[in-house]
Amino acid sequence: MTSALTPTAAVLVLADGLVLRGEAFGAKGTALGEVVFNTGMTGYQEVMTDPSYAGQLVTFTYPELGNTGVNSADQEADAPHVRGVIARQLAPQASSWRMEERLESWLESHNVVGISGVDTRSLVRHLRDGGAINGAISTDGTSPQQLLEQVRAMPSMAGLNLAQSVTTAAPYAWEQLCSADFDQRLQQNPATPYRVVAIDFGIKRAILERLVAHGCAVTVLPANASLEQVLALDPEGVFLSNGPGDPAAVSEGIELAKGLVQQSNLPLFGICLGHQILGLALGGSTFKLGYGHRGLNHPCGSTGVVEITSQNHGFALDASSLNPEQTEVTHFNLNDRTVAAFAHRQKPIFGVQYHPEASPGPHDADHHFGRFASLMADRRG
Repeated sequence: MTSALTPTAAVLVLADGLVLRGEAFGAKGTALGEVVFNTGMTGYQEVMTDPSYAGQLVTFTYPELGNTGVNSADQEADAPHVRGVIARQLAPQASSWRMEERLESWLESHNVVGISGVDTRSLVRHLRDGGAINGAISTDGTSPQQLLEQVRAMPSMAGLNLAQSVTTAAPYAWEQLCSADFDQRLQQNPATPYRVVAIDFGIKRAILERLVAHGCAVTVLPANASLEQVLALDPEGVFLSNGPGDPAAVSEGIELAKGLVQQSNLPLFGICLGHQILGLALGGSTFKLGYGHRGLNHPCGSTGVVEITSQNHGFALDASSLNPEQTEVTHFNLNDRTVAAFAHRQKPIFGVQYHPEASPGPHDADHHFGRFASLMADRRG
């Protein structure tokens, strides 16, 4: 191992000792995180700004990044949440009618470190065989040996409550629809919008937009919101959002979900981390996947019905831990038979592990937002 790098060089070091060299882009510095991979062929900006990727270095399997630049309409949060980006190559020229800035300058302005020129196919095979692993990207000359020491001192993603680091600091209302005029998905306009409280564990803007499109007036509360705070808003339904980290560590969210299940008959809908938190509140347990599900092409469904789904998660519910007399597993991930969705047998409660807002991704699963609206309509009577 060498002690220094050239000014334009970058290095990726994994906790198992693997060292990969490439070229620096984005901000100069060192970023530590869990190295994961995303198999999507589009939507790199949405991925980078998704709060569920907090604490992670994302490897993109699509071989070229940056060909359409970035724009403000495609952001899922105010700024990127990834700690670092790993790419095969950057597009030499960005071109799109929606482009506002080049990817490289955008990452630099948001202090996100990147490495390109990496054989991402080989890296993904390494992660598939060994599992997601902590690592570091450095573009500032830190030696691989120093990086390895730092990486091996990092905590595992298991046990980390990262939702508290990405949640909103204060409640706010959301009424905005998707601004893209090419989005022709269903919109509903009930005479009186459904009052929905959304708990922000790392919520994506596209989810809020789809809730509004299905007739909801949304109030977003922080991840540590209490049952009293939620019920004081007199909601007709409660939504538990996506987010990063280990769901079992989000103790306040689990306690809130337990309280809602036990003390109300409100429709409850969870996506991704919110789905896992609902499952934990119902007495289930979760486990860490080897390398997670991150991409736009995961088939999920039940007998005779399949949805192609967008996913981003490193943990999953244990199907055997769910009480079959109380909970029905309605969808499985058809790649590995992990729990993809469940529903309560007696109460208006359901969760989906994947991302029906499809940002980015296919629109097969948008009907789950309509399902939530229907439960609230039924409650109105």
